[in-house]
Amino acid sequence: MVSRDEALRILETAELVCPADEVQAAVVRLGREISESIGDTFPVVLQVMRGSSVFCGHLLPLLHFPLEFDYIHATRYENATAGREISWKVNPPESVRGRTVLVVDDILDEGHTLAAIRESLLARGAAAVRIAVFCVKDLGREKPVSADFVGVTVPDRYVFGYGMDAYGAWRNLPAVYALKEQQDS
Repeated sequence: MVSRDEALRILETAELVCPADEVQAAVVRLGREISESIGDTFPVVLQVMRGSSVFCGHLLPLLHFPLEFDYIHATRYENATAGREISWKVNPPESVRGRTVLVVDDILDEGHTLAAIRESLLARGAAAVRIAVFCVKDLGREKPVSADFVGVTVPDRYVFGYGMDAYGAWRNLPAVYALKEQQDS
């Protein structure tokens, strides 16, 4: 975790990649797309903690169908800017058996965490797994999983804000920023 002064310096030197008005427009569009696509089911919506908290909180009121809500916690980052092995903090609930599951996450980066989540849900008997992410990082290469619903595409840089952190800080920003180039890992 960074100090307050370090967090302020990070934001001062960061580049804005998705302004707050674009963030909100993307979430409204996703709410409409998801409602049209799976609104005739009674899905289990699983928030991936912690990064998707802001996105999920804004998205849920825009979903116009009954749903069951729960969360899972799997991470590769732990306040770092580079992923490591997947750590399961909270496993998927048993209520996914035979159900459509909508996984809501902040970012599809390399895809390892979301691929592991998808495999775990299918192994627990989910009938279908759909993935909604606020942003997809443009890596220019194949990923082990793709998202069914995408808010925005961001460059291949470390991004933060709108639920995503920079060294543990700035999840509360209404826009998305990228660390300046030399800070990227």
